[in-house]
Amino acid sequence: MNKSELIDAVSKNSGLTKSDTERAVNSLITTMEETLGKGDDVVLVGFGSFSVRKTAGRSGRNFKTGVAIDIPPRKSVRFKPGKNLKDSVN
Repeated sequence: MNKSELIDAVSKNSGLTKSDTERAVNSLITTMEETLGKGDDVVLVGFGSFSVRKTAGRSGRNFKTGVAIDIPPRKSVRFKPGKNLKDSVN
C-alpha cells in the first residue's frame, strides 16, 4: 500500500473527504518526523512505538577494493509493534 492508497482507505473508513484525509496524513507524518528528529519517542498504544536509536561508529571494508573504511556513528529509527498489531498479523 502506498501513500495515496492509504489516503483512499482512510477516507473511506472515516467518511472524511480525500483532501481532509490527505492533510491529516501529511500532518501525522510531519509531526512524527519532527518528534523523532528531536530524539523523542512516538508511542501509539496498541499499534507500536517509534524510537531513535544511536549506532556506534565502526570499521568496515569496501568489498570492491578491499580497503578498510570508517563508518561514522549515526541515528536510525526503530519500530516495535504493539500487541494489537502483532495479533492482527498473526
